[in-house]
Amino acid sequence: MSEPIALATQELSVIPVPFESTGPGRSAKLGWLGRALESVAVWIGLLLAWYLGSIYLPLGDNPLLPSPVLTAHALWESLPELWTGTLSSFSILLPGFTVASVLGIVAGLTVGTSPRLQRIFLPFAKVAGPVPPTVYIPYAIAILPTFKLSAIFVVFIGAFWPIFQNAVSGAHSLEQRYRDNARILGLTRFEYQRRVVLPAALPHIFSGMAVGLAFSFILLTVAELFGANAGLGRFVQYYADFADYPKMVAGILYTGLVTFVSMTLLDRVRRRALFWLK
Repeated sequence: MSEPIALATQELSVIPVPFESTGPGRSAKLGWLGRALESVAVWIGLLLAWYLGSIYLPLGDNPLLPSPVLTAHALWESLPELWTGTLSSFSILLPGFTVASVLGIVAGLTVGTSPRLQRIFLPFAKVAGPVPPTVYIPYAIAILPTFKLSAIFVVFIGAFWPIFQNAVSGAHSLEQRYRDNARILGLTRFEYQRRVVLPAALPHIFSGMAVGLAFSFILLTVAELFGANAGLGRFVQYYADFADYPKMVAGILYTGLVTFVSMTLLDRVRRRALFWLK
């Protein structure tokens, strides 16, 4: 070994190596209480900023930014009305999202496993999918006999395309060896779809359902602004028209809570269905 290489090797051998802990990670050491405090820290900061803003940014006798205490009082008073609005909103959301999920999964898996159907339908999906579903609201209200059917249709359109496209992607990404094994076993097309394609595409499908559910809440709220007599979106719009900003903000916060709970329940279903994934 030459002298420069020997010197370099000797210098490298004495370079201190950073200590790497082999024990549990920092998050594990914190425990559940520490992790909970980390999650709540952002909300505490936002609540503090809201409180300070309501004090030091007055906007007249009827402020657009009511204090957290005033909003909490308005929320408590409005709970019966908000509950009625929740039932009305879910009577629109659930049918639209359920039909979109069923048709989106079935159509997506069927198209995703057929090259011919992909050539036929995917160009149309690339054109129709990106169209904002809100543009259908006035047309749906004019054509369909009731506002409820119109709102269900708009929710369906908003949720269908993300679910359909993700189902197609999940079916299309199935490895060729699984296709060959199903062919060797002589599975019928229905058995092949149910036992092979559907389990493999479930991660993609649940991703599409999460996006579709978020779109459904957005479109539901927008649709209710056009002519609903009840609902969460109608509640916010009604009290905004009368400049009752504490109840308006309370309705916004309540809608966010309902959306959060719904998304959390869907995530729980996803974890239970995809038990083999960590």
